[in-house]
Amino acid sequence: MKKDIGIGIKGPEKSCEDANCPWHGSIGVRGRLFDGKVVSTKSSLTVIIEKGYSHMVPKYQGYERRKSKIAAHNPPCINAKEGDKVVIAECRPLSKTKNFVVVSKEAVKS
Repeated sequence: MKKDIGIGIKGPEKSCEDANCPWHGSIGVRGRLFDGKVVSTKSSLTVIIEKGYSHMVPKYQGYERRKSKIAAHNPPCINAKEGDKVVIAECRPLSKTKNFVVVSKEAVKS
């Protein structure tokens, strides 16, 4: 049974038994929401998301592009692959580096 996680995003069609799934488990989401591109799926149930942003450089009165990488939990019902555009939400710490969970994905047309 899929629950409402309170962020206005449609949940996955598949079901899973993962305790750390925001849709079917007991983990709650709060705080920040990001969208980004999955760049690595090498770890089990973990994806690395790359998020791009602009940074103002006062000396030159212009912006530069920067990027950061964020580790997020990848529930089996979502199962994001490399190259997918995903939305991640902040949750309680799941490990030393994982404080986010994937809440939805959108396949990128190539």
